[in-house]
Amino acid sequence: MTTTNIIRTARTYATDLAERVIWTFLLAAGSVALAAGPGDMFDLSFWQTVGTAGIAAAGSLLKGILARAIGDPNSASTSTSV
Repeated sequence: MTTTNIIRTARTYATDLAERVIWTFLLAAGSVALAAGPGDMFDLSFWQTVGTAGIAAAGSLLKGILARAIGDPNSASTSTSV
């Protein structure tokens, strides 16, 4: 494996993982706001919503890092076929 291939696979992995973490954060924040409902969504503070989404994103980050040991090392997926 050449240095170029190693850099390319590391970049692919990092991009894959970053995309998963960002989407997890956005979806978690939206889910908290949606679950609170129209009348109660202002009872949860902005920072509590961000914190909840941050915890979900941190879990996604940890899962992606651990998945590298389980699945394909060039992907943040636990599936070996990705």
